[in-house]
Amino acid sequence: MTTLGRLFAPLLLALAACAGPQAAPSQALEPSGDVGAVFESLKASPPELVAFLRAMPKGGDLHSHLSGAIYAESYIAWAAQDGVCVNRMTFFMVAPPCDVAAGVPPVAATLSDETFQFRLIDALSVRNYAIYPRSGHDQFFATFAMFDAAGDGRDADMLAEVMARAADQNIPYLELMTSPGMSSARFLASKLPWNGIGSLPELRAALPDDQLDAIVADTSAHMDTVEAGARAILDCEGAHPPACDVTVRYLAQVIRIFPPEQVFAQTLYGFRLVEGDTRFVGINFVAPEDDHVTLRDYSAQMAMVGFAAAEMPQVPIALHAGELTMGLVPPEDLRFHIREAVEIAGADRIGHGVDLMYEDDPYGLLAEMAARDVAVEINLTSNDVILGVTGDDHPFEIYRAYGVPVLLSTDDEGVSRIDLTHEYARAVETYDLTYAEVKTLSYNSLLYAFADERDALITELDARFAAFEAEVTQGR
Repeated sequence: MTTLGRLFAPLLLALAACAGPQAAPSQALEPSGDVGAVFESLKASPPELVAFLRAMPKGGDLHSHLSGAIYAESYIAWAAQDGVCVNRMTFFMVAPPCDVAAGVPPVAATLSDETFQFRLIDALSVRNYAIYPRSGHDQFFATFAMFDAAGDGRDADMLAEVMARAADQNIPYLELMTSPGMSSARFLASKLPWNGIGSLPELRAALPDDQLDAIVADTSAHMDTVEAGARAILDCEGAHPPACDVTVRYLAQVIRIFPPEQVFAQTLYGFRLVEGDTRFVGINFVAPEDDHVTLRDYSAQMAMVGFAAAEMPQVPIALHAGELTMGLVPPEDLRFHIREAVEIAGADRIGHGVDLMYEDDPYGLLAEMAARDVAVEINLTSNDVILGVTGDDHPFEIYRAYGVPVLLSTDDEGVSRIDLTHEYARAVETYDLTYAEVKTLSYNSLLYAFADERDALITELDARFAAFEAEVTQGR
């Protein structure tokens, strides 16, 4: 008997006595009654619910930043191996040379100091953030600069880690946000003037295709090396663990807190990268939405995306929008971000969407999103830690009630000390979801994926669910 069988067989025996004949499912999203009954029973036992959800197929993670998906322990181990230093006062990791006398020793020299190691993990993540004199928002966004030096040159290790974690949770697809080549794109525009959105055509003319495409070629070569390295780490040519079969695609993430002409150059490059490398399947804008630059330039940035989309209309668009709440920014900054992402930038998916009900005419916006089939990537733990928005204060149920498709994602699972299974469990426990509703979330994460292989991935998900449900109902 498998682990699943041992877990669910006693429940099935108890339920069989009262269960009547079950109708055959008419479509993939309709599970057998036995599975739904087992699921309902497990809600009374959160640890068993987690075990169920970990084994259950979870189509994909469509909102995951590669660098933020890495756990602090990995960054610390790589830093120790690579001679990276750490400031014992600020916990920032920095490139060598180290200076022990100045309190900046090699990370390797601190490994035996257990107290320091525990505090370093806290500093590189949001673990225990509530006990420190810093908000979850500030702690979350501070971590990236703190571990940046430890991730230098470790792209293949990062990719191998997230692929392995996905396989361990029965996740066949990842859409990872990453920014290779974006600094080169910014450089192209570093001396160009910005004269407002009316000057976008002139700015576009000053960014020649051949220069943008040269960066695309460099990025493609870099990704060849990264992917080959990850597969070597995983031993895909030898042992070939399940992680090797996880399909990985990428979103070109534009960093939006730079000067507008540089953000525009990144945007054009990102669109051309999607057109030039099939592994990149869409574009996204990242960095804090409440940053003063983002707030100042938000409408202009949406116009940039719309401009690039008019030139390259086949490029899918996912945008962070509405990762805000009352008190974090002035009320007027809560009124339009999601709408402009949908109407001006033409977003196919929205990341977060938390400030929905602060938008002007929120019900009209909901109707428009439902009509356009714009999906929302829900990140429950991230929204709790960064914004303090959780439970009934979160618009998760409002989106569902008005027919807007939603899916669950992790955002930055390493920084947040979670995984996708945790987000499914949190959603079930918070909103009392049924098994059919959970299964819909899983399918949505592939139905709204940007991968060319989407249909094949959905067919694979059908097979995974069939096998999973058979194992649960048969107790084998």
